[in-house]
Amino acid sequence: MSQAFDLSDDARLASALARQAGQLLLTARSLTALTGKPLGGLGDAVGQQFLSHSLSALRPHDAVLSEEATDDETRLDRSRVWIIDPLDGTREFSEGRDDWAIHVALCIDGHPTIGAVALPGLDLVLDTANPPPMPAAPEGLKILVSRSRPPEVASRAAEILGAELVGMGSAGAKVMAVVRGEAHAYVHAGGQYEWDSAAPVAVALAAGLHVSRLDGAPMVYNQKDTYIPDLVVCRPELKDRLMAAVG
Repeated sequence: MSQAFDLSDDARLASALARQAGQLLLTARSLTALTGKPLGGLGDAVGQQFLSHSLSALRPHDAVLSEEATDDETRLDRSRVWIIDPLDGTREFSEGRDDWAIHVALCIDGHPTIGAVALPGLDLVLDTANPPPMPAAPEGLKILVSRSRPPEVASRAAEILGAELVGMGSAGAKVMAVVRGEAHAYVHAGGQYEWDSAAPVAVALAAGLHVSRLDGAPMVYNQKDTYIPDLVVCRPELKDRLMAAVG
C-alpha cells in the first residue's frame, strides 16, 4: 500500500528529522561519561531510536532501510523507501570531532529524490528542500578521502591532476564539504553501503554537482544488495578530468 505525499513536505520532514537527531546526539554526548566505542554505540542507538520511531509514526506506509536495523526486504516491493544513517562517522562522534553526520534520504523508485544531511558539530543542515548555491571553487585542487582508508584510485587521480588529498571523517561530512566549496571532489573506493551515500548524494545532485560510480554509472538505491563500494562527487567543471583520471 502506498500513500501520496507532497514531496516538499517530505523534504521538510527529512531536514527536520536530521536536525533533531543531531541535537539529540549532541545532548547525549554532553551528558554521558562514556568514551570511545561505548560512546559511539550510544550515539548509534539514540539516532536509530529517534529516526525509526519518527518515520514509523509520520510515514507508516513507507519502507525504511537503516544501517542500525535488520533489513526488511519487503522494501524491495516499495516505491518509497527512506534510507537513513542515524550516525555516519561513529568514530568521529566518539572522538569528540565535528566531521560526523546524520543522513535522512527518501528514495523513490531507486532514485535519491529527497535528502538531508545534518552536521551537528557545525550547527548545519544541508538539504534538498533548499539546495545550497554552488560556491566559488577553493584555491588549489583538493580531493577528499577517508581518514583511515584513502583509496589508491584517489591517490592516482591526485597525482595525475596535481591535487592535494585531504582526509576527513564521515562520507556525509566529505560530500557536504564539496557542496560547501571546501574541496573540489570526494573520491571513494573500497566499501560503503546505501545508507552511507543516499542522503549526501541527493543533496549533492540538488546542488548541481556531478555524482556517479567510479565507472560513471548513476547511483541507484533500494537494491537487494545494499553494498555500493565506490562513489565520485565533484564540481561539474572538474567532471571530465576527474573521471578520466579515476577510469
